[in-house]
Amino acid sequence: MDIEKGTECNIEELEALYNDLNDYLDAHINYPGWKKGVYPVKETAIQGVEEGTLYVMKDGHQIVGTVILRQEQEAAYAKANWSMHLKDEEIMVIHTFAVHPTYLKKGIGKKLMDFIIQHSQDMKLKAIRLDVYENNIPAIHLYKKYGFQYVDTIDLGYGKYGLNNFELYQKLL
Repeated sequence: MDIEKGTECNIEELEALYNDLNDYLDAHINYPGWKKGVYPVKETAIQGVEEGTLYVMKDGHQIVGTVILRQEQEAAYAKANWSMHLKDEEIMVIHTFAVHPTYLKKGIGKKLMDFIIQHSQDMKLKAIRLDVYENNIPAIHLYKKYGFQYVDTIDLGYGKYGLNNFELYQKLL
């Protein structure tokens, strides 16, 4: 399986992946609290491709996983009690980490994490940061397995969707 930067020709397939995943989450336990038509959506993919921050993992020609990697932190991160002060250019922030539902529990998330860590190390960054909805137990378990440390719990302003608390994690490189 290959991981590469997403391109404009991937946008329709990414939108389908987001919709398939949100349908799956609606029918099962919706750990991340994502909602179809709200997040993630086609515009999420368009923005990531335009910024050059969206990556796709392919099995042959099919996109099976995706992630957006930015160096800019959410404004609310400034409220957190980080173990060290780092500038945006010293960190990588994980966004929209998604695996197609037919590929869940097949190691795709682990392969994406391996890529994120290696990519961040290659860029000589000092840390990887992320936020995760407090009830997203599978994602939290994955992040902890990869050595991410809990930092703080904050409100990212998604209370109208029932998502009040997000946990912040950091992995020092």
